[in-house]
Amino acid sequence: MTVREINLKYDMPPSEVAVRRMEIELSAARHTRQKLFKFIHGYGSSGTGGKIRGAVRRALSARQGVAWVLPGESFGPFSAEARDAAQRWPALRQDRDWGRENDGVTVVVLR
Repeated sequence: MTVREINLKYDMPPSEVAVRRMEIELSAARHTRQKLFKFIHGYGSSGTGGKIRGAVRRALSARQGVAWVLPGESFGPFSAEARDAAQRWPALRQDRDWGRENDGVTVVVLR
């Protein structure tokens, strides 16, 4: 299974729109049996973390059916949680952001 990459920030939407896009993708996953997602939300131009990033991560923390939420900054071999996820889903190690400490993405594994 591959990691489905979803760019939530491509047109710089308000955070509410970006979260809605994410929810639509995750809801559709029930029908397609997709389990691995990488949401591109950016880090924000302020240098302190963007609104989309924060809103996406808050929404994911409250969502049922999520096995792992792996922030891009700890998506790699130095995170025990990421290693555990990659052991179950080896495709995670093949993602171009594995080990790059990319604050602008969040990887999600559904149950």
